[in-house]
Amino acid sequence: MSFSKTQIKHLSIGVLMAYAITGIVFLGFAMLITYTSMSERSLPTIVAVTTVLSVMVAGFDAARGATSRGWLWGMAAGFAYIAIMAVVMFVFLPTFSVDGRTLIVSVLGIIGGGLGGVLGINVKK
Repeated sequence: MSFSKTQIKHLSIGVLMAYAITGIVFLGFAMLITYTSMSERSLPTIVAVTTVLSVMVAGFDAARGATSRGWLWGMAAGFAYIAIMAVVMFVFLPTFSVDGRTLIVSVLGIIGGGLGGVLGINVKK
């Protein structure tokens, strides 16, 4: 697979957009927990759903810059999102550890990126 500047640019923009979506959703959820009687029990579900939807957006945008293999570019965007998140978690949360839930969300994120990539490459045509 050859990399062009356009493809890398779309992948980077997609990942940045995914983090923007994640930040907005997490901020909104934090406000709901703080100012309402909403429980924190739904937090793992919100994290998983937000991750999948965010990486779908990243994969979609990454694939729009590709000429073929949108699924692969989407998965690359999902992997980049997950990798960056893992590094940030390890740096800022010393107690962070990789467990089964983390692996499931990671796999769902990469698959979600691939799905977004499939959609992105086909919408372009």
